[in-house]
Amino acid sequence: MNILYICHRFPFPPKRGGKIRPFNMIRHLTASGHKVTVCSLARSEAEAAEGQGISPHCEAFHMARVQAPVQALRMVARLASSTPSSMGYFYSPELQARVKSLLAGQSWDLIFVHCSSVAQYVEHVTDIPKILDFGDMDSQKWLEYANYKPFPLSLGYQLEGSKLQTEEKRLAGCFDLCTATTRAEWETLNSYGSGADTDWFPNGVDADYFSPGSEPYDADTISFIGRMDYYPNQECMSRFCDQVWPLLKARRPGMKLLIVGADPSPAMRRLGDLPGVTVTGSVPEVQPYVRRSALMVAPLNIARGTQNKILEAMAMGVPVVTSSIAAGGVDAQAEHHFLVSDTPQEYAQAIFRIAEDPAERQRLAVAGRERMLSHHAWPRSMERLDAIIARGVKKFADKNRGVA
Repeated sequence: MNILYICHRFPFPPKRGGKIRPFNMIRHLTASGHKVTVCSLARSEAEAAEGQGISPHCEAFHMARVQAPVQALRMVARLASSTPSSMGYFYSPELQARVKSLLAGQSWDLIFVHCSSVAQYVEHVTDIPKILDFGDMDSQKWLEYANYKPFPLSLGYQLEGSKLQTEEKRLAGCFDLCTATTRAEWETLNSYGSGADTDWFPNGVDADYFSPGSEPYDADTISFIGRMDYYPNQECMSRFCDQVWPLLKARRPGMKLLIVGADPSPAMRRLGDLPGVTVTGSVPEVQPYVRRSALMVAPLNIARGTQNKILEAMAMGVPVVTSSIAAGGVDAQAEHHFLVSDTPQEYAQAIFRIAEDPAERQRLAVAGRERMLSHHAWPRSMERLDAIIARGVKKFADKNRGVA
């Protein structure tokens, strides 16, 4: 098939959550013999330069450059309208013109869109099969932000979340089939009552790249991995260091916490002043930090979809202690494959359970990796994607033939 693929972040290199899922789809579709043309945005010269590396994985790609101040103005312009500001942030007249030109100049068998914020580029198209992969239901994240932000910011997040939820429901009706990343996100999508045909397929993990190490781990080291300019990561680590870290240090004074992730804010860097805490900033690879840890924590209060950091740690054979809300995005069972906590005392007990019992750590390490291999491998996920695409294309064909 000749496939036009549109996504909100340029999907190469696949080093962050918003790029990993689309890249693996594009790579799989190309390897399956389809011709995939990628359209997306680049927000800096560095991102544009790095993005050239996608060339071997697709038929062609089109990259529209956008500037932060201009995108901010586009967001502000939508505040007084019913259109979510998110749509302004991901809108580019240049990308719209390129998509229009591609649609007019070629014959397409499928349009595949990843992320609702870029569905606007093709929502009007009716003569080509279309699939919208919401990934996460972004509206729910904005609505959750409202519970953590002070007034009047909380009001702004509430407004944006409500507008985006209405838009998600409307957009679902513009596509032949809509998907999400997890069963929970799929259930949220279905709760809208849009009448859209829906399904879900999980994120995978590269279990060869994220594999167990041969070096011994340090029973007194725990880690957290994630971009530190991302509010849910900032919120959870501020709370963890304030409420859980003192409990850990009181019992094990030599315990160390590695907070590993790009672009930490000044507040995040100040966490490095706490005894035993290291804030690394950007690192070439996260694997060495995770592998030498007794466990990784993912104490997120705000979490939609799949937390790739959890998949990666489990694939490396490093046990994970996570919140119940983040656990919902992983196809694994609490106690069997990872530990789930929600209160400071529960986190401390779970962490000590792993750090102080090598046999328990080994049990979770083995079970966690095996679960990733069986339930979160990309080939398994892409099998589901293939079936979803076939279903969407058939639905479009049946509709145009008048088949009920």
